[in-house]
Amino acid sequence: MTVLRLAALAGGLVLILTTGATAVAAPGALASPGTLAPPGAAACSGCHAPSPRTSSVMPAIHGRPAAEIAAAMREYRAGTRPATVMDRIAKGFSEAETEALAAWLEAHR
Repeated sequence: MTVLRLAALAGGLVLILTTGATAVAAPGALASPGTLAPPGAAACSGCHAPSPRTSSVMPAIHGRPAAEIAAAMREYRAGTRPATVMDRIAKGFSEAETEALAAWLEAHR
């Protein structure tokens, strides 16, 4: 690797570490499995299993249809879907963030 490439990589890493920046697909765009998670995705993995094959009390959400995930989040935000904590968590995401997160989760089967 050239010195210039190393400097660019180091600069990008510093930017991510200091600002929390991540690569995000545009709302409504399907994120490919190789893309970085949108902001807030780490919050999901605290409770939800990364795959249906993993044992967890909470249902796995990776690979579920984006429309299903986004609809559930809207219902949690509106208070029309029963929840213990998801109603409060969902209120922390805008509709655009929810759409990006749902697309990313769908792409990760």
